[in-house]
Amino acid sequence: MTHAALTSTPDGGIESMQHAWQGLREKKPGVQVRDAAALLGVSEAQLVASGCGHTATRLAGDWATLIEALPSLGRVTALTRNDHAIHEQTGEYRNVHIVGNMGLVLGEAIDLRLFLGHWHYGFAVEADSRSGATESLQFFDGDGTAVHKVYLTERSDRLAYARLVDAYRSPDQSPRQTTLAKPSAPPDRPDADIDVEGLRAHWRALRDTHDFHDLLKLFGASRTQGLRLGGPDLARPVEPAAAPALLDSAAELLLDIMVFVGSPGVVQIHTGPVNRPQTTGAWLNVLDKDFNLHLRQETVADAWVVSKPTVSGPVTSLELYDFAGNTIALFYGKRKPGYPENPVWRALVTGLPTVAALP
Repeated sequence: MTHAALTSTPDGGIESMQHAWQGLREKKPGVQVRDAAALLGVSEAQLVASGCGHTATRLAGDWATLIEALPSLGRVTALTRNDHAIHEQTGEYRNVHIVGNMGLVLGEAIDLRLFLGHWHYGFAVEADSRSGATESLQFFDGDGTAVHKVYLTERSDRLAYARLVDAYRSPDQSPRQTTLAKPSAPPDRPDADIDVEGLRAHWRALRDTHDFHDLLKLFGASRTQGLRLGGPDLARPVEPAAAPALLDSAAELLLDIMVFVGSPGVVQIHTGPVNRPQTTGAWLNVLDKDFNLHLRQETVADAWVVSKPTVSGPVTSLELYDFAGNTIALFYGKRKPGYPENPVWRALVTGLPTVAALP
């Protein structure tokens, strides 16, 4: 799909944006930059870039090489989010492997899948928050959507951070940022055009959960369409508000689970316990020592319990989607390759009651 270029605002427009941003922060202390950008009618990358020369430093260069240097920062917080969920994991970037536009970070805490074709812009950012001053590296897609952020902690190596920023400082420190129009998702194909029996047969023959994406692509089905057509033995709808009860049960049983949240350029994974799930207003929060999850409950349109066959037996997940069919978050039981799924986790997820699916 072709993107249409959007020209950045002229310098006067930048000053207007900066003043509006300052006024919004005074009116709504603690407002997230992503939400502020939406309120101001600009992309997040454009709002961050407006601080170049003051609170932001534009970066340029080979992002793969920059990512490979992140272990030098020591203990940091990795943040990946979409419109409805925020995933924060504190630890160290370790075991970084990048080939072409694909990469892995396989640290004990920070576990990432990287899609560098979506890493277009980068900035070093200084900001004030309710918890104090922050320093971070922030990366954005071509349409200005944030794909990943790296925040320093009290145990980070700030000299290494300064060296990294200096090494990747762009000669262009203009506060203007040109972004591309966000592409619209293609509509689902009519159900009648999909080989439903073939889809189900191939699904039942899966040997690895990672092959599920290719299965949907093979049959030309979107993810939620594939779940709907898969049949109740493979996927069934449950209450959109299923996640809080499931996380509460996992915490009570001291279960290690896996929590996946993705942006266009990163999937970030937590593996371990969830000790402190709690609901505050519209948000489901996990506020553990090194892992935080914030999930906007009101935007969960539907939830599915999904079974994917593997060589080691079925793998069961709870999957959350928004009203446009975009993935919000995925929950699995902790499982090592080659080992069967924890039966306690499977019992928890399969015990969630079925509800009527959305049309």
